[in-house]
Amino acid sequence: MTTAFPITQPPGFHWFSYYDKFQFDPTDRYALGMRVDFEHRLPTAEDVVALGMIDLADGNRWIDLGQSRAWCWQQGCMLQWRPGSDREVVWNDRDGDGYVSRVLDVETRKMRTLPRPIGTLSPDGKLALCEDYSRIWNFRAGYGYAGVPDRFKEELAPEEIGVWRMDLDTGDVQQLISLAEFVRIPYPGQTPEDNHYVNHLSWNPSGERFLMFNRWAGGGQPTRVFTMAADGSDLRLLSGHGASHWTWRDSDCALIWGEGAYKLYRDDDSGEACEVLWEHVNGHQSYVPGTDNEWLLTDTYPANDQQELCLYHIPCKKKVSLGFLDSPSAYRGEWRCDLHPRLSRSGTKVVIDSPHQGNGRQMYLVEIEDILAQGRA
Repeated sequence: MTTAFPITQPPGFHWFSYYDKFQFDPTDRYALGMRVDFEHRLPTAEDVVALGMIDLADGNRWIDLGQSRAWCWQQGCMLQWRPGSDREVVWNDRDGDGYVSRVLDVETRKMRTLPRPIGTLSPDGKLALCEDYSRIWNFRAGYGYAGVPDRFKEELAPEEIGVWRMDLDTGDVQQLISLAEFVRIPYPGQTPEDNHYVNHLSWNPSGERFLMFNRWAGGGQPTRVFTMAADGSDLRLLSGHGASHWTWRDSDCALIWGEGAYKLYRDDDSGEACEVLWEHVNGHQSYVPGTDNEWLLTDTYPANDQQELCLYHIPCKKKVSLGFLDSPSAYRGEWRCDLHPRLSRSGTKVVIDSPHQGNGRQMYLVEIEDILAQGRA
């Protein structure tokens, strides 16, 4: 195993969750994280998660930032650095009978509240896309929030729920698409009883378009991936063949795992893969910054109570294993602890969530600069 250095430790259980957002500040000195005092159950409306940043240049010192009452095991409270900023962080919270987002200046400690919880932030940090976490809780509690009931739970595809765009400076909100609009786009096996939701929003690198997963209750978690322009126009089908995890390669192509492989999809409304990049088991993939998209970082789900962290060198079609980490069987289902590898801004460091050292879920840092250098040589 490539050495994984712990950057958090008991008391408390620490993690960051999903792989698709900035955990590191622009200098790679500070890494964001969350802390709770329990594991192995779903959070309730009363459970609070503590938020902080770890100073990697000062003995991994934990610096308190705040707390949230709107969180889940798989995507946390969407805690992240605001793109384009070296001092603002954003996260979701519950305020009264609704979900909101907070924007904190880590230097002045001044905090603003925005009217909707975020799903993803645009590359320039000016806009957020928003989803409905009460709706998601009905289907996948590991990704939704407890505390605010879905007012439209009895409706299969309500007009009132969908995807919204929010200005991060003004808080202005505009709904871009509804669940009812998704249902009006036919798909194989469609029935009047299909119960829909939207999850996994992601801007492309230019910030001109974004993708979103349209899912509905059914065997095998059926999924369609759509893209849309930032103004809510030009809806396109990116993938109609099921999907699990994704990352944008560039503003025209997304890499999506599905049907046993990482496949490239061109944003051309064909709904078909243009290339099978790598036949491999499912994981959480990211292109490594500064490598001209030649290196891919990913992980695996547990097999024989171990999960693997690995790199893939695309030009050579070569996998480089960074090691296997123990994953006890208690970490399964909605409160599992996926590695969810996150890259530093420089692309030389990786932070993962893992229970492999017996201290519950904690965060670990892995250096990959030497491996990347060998690949270039």
